[in-house]
Amino acid sequence: FHIGGTASHVVEESEISFNYPVYVKETTFKTVKTEDEQGEKKTISVRRGYIVLQRLLEEIPVKSGELVVNDGDRVYSGTPIVKKSDGSFIVTTKSGVVKLDKSRAYILGEPNMIPVNIGSTIYLKTDKFYHVNPQTGKTDVLVKFDPWFEPILTEINGKVKFIDIEINKSMREEIDPQTNQLKRIIVEAKTEKLQPAIEVSSADETFNYLLPKGAHLFVDDGQTVKAGMVLAKIPKEVEKTKDITGGLPRVAELFEARTPKDKATISEIDGRVKIGDTVKNKRKIIVTSDDGEDREYQIPASKYLRVQDGDWINKGDKIDDGPIDPHDILDIKGPRELEKFLVNEIQEVYRLQGVQINDKHIEIIVRQMLRKVIIEDPGDTSFVVDQIVDKFEFDDENMRVEKEGGKAASAKPVLMGITKSALNTESFISAASFQETTRVLTEAAIKGKIDRLRGLKENVIIGHLIPAGTGVREYNKVTVYQKVKGDLDGVAKEVEEEIPAEK
Repeated sequence: FHIGGTASHVVEESEISFNYPVYVKETTFKTVKTEDEQGEKKTISVRRGYIVLQRLLEEIPVKSGELVVNDGDRVYSGTPIVKKSDGSFIVTTKSGVVKLDKSRAYILGEPNMIPVNIGSTIYLKTDKFYHVNPQTGKTDVLVKFDPWFEPILTEINGKVKFIDIEINKSMREEIDPQTNQLKRIIVEAKTEKLQPAIEVSSADETFNYLLPKGAHLFVDDGQTVKAGMVLAKIPKEVEKTKDITGGLPRVAELFEARTPKDKATISEIDGRVKIGDTVKNKRKIIVTSDDGEDREYQIPASKYLRVQDGDWINKGDKIDDGPIDPHDILDIKGPRELEKFLVNEIQEVYRLQGVQINDKHIEIIVRQMLRKVIIEDPGDTSFVVDQIVDKFEFDDENMRVEKEGGKAASAKPVLMGITKSALNTESFISAASFQETTRVLTEAAIKGKIDRLRGLKENVIIGHLIPAGTGVREYNKVTVYQKVKGDLDGVAKEVEEEIPAEK
């Protein structure tokens, strides 16, 4: 499994393109037009956002026929799309959403939201199809960005003013040994509660840009800047050199459902961001939804905020930097989104090493991690509040109570690490074979537990056929016999010869 001992630096892709055709529906980020050092005009994103795109699944020409579907219709494999002049139909072989053009009907997949960072150069246009170039095997580049730095850009033309940026207090100066140039880096103020920021003012408006610890300044106090200019750059955390042994602790952390250190705060609702005051070294962030619902978050002042004042944020988006806690995703976005997150995060470690693992193997493990629910309201069932029970047991008990006219229990899913899941399995024989054998068997003896041998492991341990395939219990009731003893192959041939005759 270990595919090489040499560590390798992780080089992040610096552009967004696809190896399949896509339709760009819309974008949600703010952009400004600017010029590079060579004087070439370009479009830069000054706020974070998303590209909303759909995969192009099928193209159907509509030259000699009549359309029988409308724009935006949902279709399934086998649905007629075009009626020909001879009365026959052209049907789709894919399931998706119809997008109509003058001469073609396109079948598109579900919308995907691709995140775009601040400072990205935008080449795409909305409401446009991008096809794969046969020479490169990819679409045109839609977005380019700096993989090493996260820039802080000004959105307006104006004048720079430094706020709380004081040398040897909130900023240090050092000479870069490679370029011999002076670098100005923001540091965390130890004694005074300084909040370093850059204010850019024009005649009409003023913008404040907070500077996190580690930011490199690129402008001077009093300097005049144009929209899209870099005010500061934040080095992206240098990825630890990763061979497979470096990635495995991350896999273990995910499989054991541990809460990561210094985790990111994620938004519980869709809404508009307002950055409030800093009290006791904590910055107040308020997210307000369209219907007036508020959520308040306290973020350490030294952490880098991924949002700016006035940004629109979606439920589950990160407010500050750090790894996402899977328990938060379960609470905010639900079990389906958590399953996708876990599979993607675990696969990422293996993809970095070029190891191909089919999703189904990880999905089986993730399903076991989410097989339990925690009781919120027991209703008329035999459960108690905060009891953790198996989903199947929960459903069976609810069905029994509802048939008797009682009130069903309510519960929410709970994420358990693989060790805890294995030890909380219904079968004590299976649990004892995994970890803490003495404790599991002692507990089973004290409680007088009965193992019904419903799973695979416990049957293998006992020496029974596994209850799957030809070992399914129902097959034990089937009796196969032959009146006359003889060679098995010979008997089979006789049976085959008799079957047509019976027909």
